[in-house]
Amino acid sequence: MTPLLSIVVYTTLLTFLAIMLGAFLRNREWTPEGLKAGLSNRDNLPDATPLGGRAERAANNSIEALILFVPLALTAQAAGMAEAATLGATVFFWARVAYLPIYLVGIPYLRSLVWGVGVAGLAMMVMALLA
Repeated sequence: MTPLLSIVVYTTLLTFLAIMLGAFLRNREWTPEGLKAGLSNRDNLPDATPLGGRAERAANNSIEALILFVPLALTAQAAGMAEAATLGATVFFWARVAYLPIYLVGIPYLRSLVWGVGVAGLAMMVMALLA
């Protein structure tokens, strides 16, 4: 497996972690009521706590980021340009690793800065593909 495809796998696992953490914190699944809500069809969820809301939004943002990242990575791989796109993918991945805890803690300006670094990684991948 190429380094680029390894990053795709790790980014997918990170996104899955964000989704599970978002649901766990959003539903307060460490409580009996939260566990019941988490295992239900989620028609009548209680309001999220501030942390639960941030976790849910971070999970949604992770899904959105994955949707942008994977096509670029797979296009680079299929075009034989994986090596050229790997630096951008690496920047993107580590920005996403940093983004999740920063969002959960609730550091607004740093969160936006780290998000921007991830977008810069995507832009690096696009530039490598279009070069």
